[in-house]
Amino acid sequence: MNVATASPPIDSTTEQSSLSEKERELMSEPNIDELIIEDNQPVDNLISEKQQRLLTSSAYSSFNLEIPFLVTANVGLFYANQKPPLVPDVMLSLRVKCPEDWSQKKNRSYFTWHFGKAPEVAIEIVSNQVENELGSKLNNYLDAGVGYYVVFDPLKCLGENILQVYRRKILSYQLQDSYWLEEVNLGLTLWSGEFEGQFYDQWLRWCDQSGNVLLTGDEKFELEKQRANRLAQLLREQGIDPDLI
Repeated sequence: MNVATASPPIDSTTEQSSLSEKERELMSEPNIDELIIEDNQPVDNLISEKQQRLLTSSAYSSFNLEIPFLVTANVGLFYANQKPPLVPDVMLSLRVKCPEDWSQKKNRSYFTWHFGKAPEVAIEIVSNQVENELGSKLNNYLDAGVGYYVVFDPLKCLGENILQVYRRKILSYQLQDSYWLEEVNLGLTLWSGEFEGQFYDQWLRWCDQSGNVLLTGDEKFELEKQRANRLAQLLREQGIDPDLI
């Protein structure tokens, strides 16, 4: 496994995913007192649950960005008044900070009018044929202003394409030939390996432009442990006790 560290994204915030300061000032915040932002329903399967944690944990361990960012799993994305939220399995938003006061309702979900912009990336993990990820849900993410819409279908519920990446082009999404997300300077790749004791041959991972996966904290620790053991062995071969150094 190659170690990769994401470099800062290209500084090109698009008009589709970001509001100007004037627009933010003029936009009135909808009343969210009656909104249901947590339904307490256990809806995820084991693949989705572990996949969400893999993407979020590796992001916070290996995204080496000079700007703040937020990566969430299964958090509501509220993008318009009087419309139900979208709930992407994983969501990435750049140049925003996680709110500190979670006692306030507006700080417990992603309200685009509060953050001032739409997320750059939304990932949907398909587990059935009823959510319409390539139909109405795709159009909803387009309306929400999400820059990249990713459909990960490990069980091939929607067809033979396991991974599809769509890039927003003003009025529509365009299916990309590659899994590179140019506007955020990150990529996605399918990886065969073990995560949290579970081997799977098609985990979805963040990667750099060379295809090197971005590691979780546990993976980084294991690599450092292996390096230390190799160094200790070399010292012993030279008659040096590494414990005495």
